Amino acid sequence: MAGKHRTQPEMIQVDRSGASSPFWKGRLNGPTDSRNRDSAKIVGASYSHADILKLDSLTARPSTPPSAGSAPASLPGSGGRPHATGKNFTDFMSQTNDDWDPDVDDEATDDFLTGKIPPPKAIGYTPPPQARSTTILHSTLPPTPSSTGPSYPSPKAKGTQTLRSQWQGIIKDPANSLHLIHHPTFSPETHSAAEIDRNNSRINRINKFKAVLQATTVDLNELRKLAWNGIPEELRPMSWQLLLGYLPTNADRRVTTLERKRKEFLDGVKQAFSRGTAGLDQTIWHQISIDVPRTNPHLPLYSYEAAQRSLEKILYVWAIRHPASGYVQGINDLVTPFFEVFLSAYVEGDVETFNPGILPQEVLDVVQADSFWCLTKLLDGIQDNYIHTQPGIQRQVNTLRDLVSRIDVPLARHLSENGVEFIQFSFRWMNCMLMRELSVKNTIRMWDTYMAEGAAGFSEFHLYVCAAFLVKWTDQLQKMDFQEIMMFLQALPTQSWGDQEVGILLSEAFLWKSLFHNSTAHLRQGSSQASSGLPFLNL
Repeated sequence: MAGKHRTQPEMIQVDRSGASSPFWKGRLNGPTDSRNRDSAKIVGASYSHADILKLDSLTARPSTPPSAGSAPASLPGSGGRPHATGKNFTDFMSQTNDDWDPDVDDEATDDFLTGKIPPPKAIGYTPPPQARSTTILHSTLPPTPSSTGPSYPSPKAKGTQTLRSQWQGIIKDPANSLHLIHHPTFSPETHSAAEIDRNNSRINRINKFKAVLQATTVDLNELRKLAWNGIPEELRPMSWQLLLGYLPTNADRRVTTLERKRKEFLDGVKQAFSRGTAGLDQTIWHQISIDVPRTNPHLPLYSYEAAQRSLEKILYVWAIRHPASGYVQGINDLVTPFFEVFLSAYVEGDVETFNPGILPQEVLDVVQADSFWCLTKLLDGIQDNYIHTQPGIQRQVNTLRDLVSRIDVPLARHLSENGVEFIQFSFRWMNCMLMRELSVKNTIRMWDTYMAEGAAGFSEFHLYVCAAFLVKWTDQLQKMDFQEIMMFLQALPTQSWGDQEVGILLSEAFLWKSLFHNSTAHLRQGSSQASSGLPFLNL
């Protein structure tokens, strides 16, 4: 396998230089390297880890075919203008402008939506009366001509799942949810001493979080310390929004900031879907429409039509707002923890079996908007994982190989002797943040710690989590040959994992980070010794 020449899949990028709405202004000038790609082609990794590897033992997904009316390189109204040329990813980021400051006075309004300028032809179409809905943003998208549409579960709410009666206050300010937490009463007559102790410990932990979150100005350092070991589910929606920088720490600015950011997203959805699916970029939409139905198919939540339509809107708007990468397979996984957590703020009961279609439209709009902006904040820190050739993932895979060579020499040597390359299994670990290996609930717990780690949580710390995750299976892996190793790593036995197992994994990752972070010389030494067969001290 090593030494074979692999042809990288062709990737695509959309030109949005002609878009009128200020919603798109922050991401219009992505880099276009004329030396490496045709101006009529786009960049975006619409392929899976199996495609890049071309493994004989794996079935690669076909590359996304263009629609019958293949999408042009630029939208009508753009005049065919190319993007401004940038030399590297740093140049791209310097040319972008995501405005997170709630006090900006000169922020433009959406001139297209207010009718001050004529819309481009691509979005100037008025839907026919039968396609209209009194709630535009939640109107059912028309089915594609080639399909009559999938069938969805019956929208019946279970008795244990209800909309919180105070949902309007939570929409206005997430801090209003802090007053709605109810603690169950445990008594010695009905519960054991261990159960009472666990309940009291949980109540004390919740009270510590509430003391931080109810402050006029939230202390993020204190919140990170508390969040590292996990966030109580009742407090997770607000805590995540604060840790990601979406929700202002100053309580006086929260209401206006949320209103502004949510309106910005919903205006973008209205503009993008004004013609239904017929007016979308068909290359991007084709891949999203394929990936969304197979996102977490084992969870009832994601089989409901309302959930799938929500994910489609979030992913499509993100893709056309970030033309340097576009939509990439794997991002559909990354949005689900946000969607699930923010939905839980308004639902009493198990959110993973809840039908979002029974919610008031205002609630569903807010969940979509909050998920979009928090996904944006996450991906802004790891966007080089998803641009042309995905250099961020390539670096992480190489560093993971060196790190494992230092931590567990016998395992690294065994993988090498059996012809197992790290890219063959860890590409997916980096691209999907281990979400294909762990349950969504375990991922949510893990992300508590990632966010507590700060800006590098989803890049640097995740690397050490992957190292600890691989080394955990060292005893089994060292008894396997190539085929057995690949099959085992594609279906790891983590179905029974809970908070305890995830906590141990995160603690081990923290240990390795403490030992090796910023110690690149040690990593190089470990890699060279492992590959040369020299004796080595296994830490």
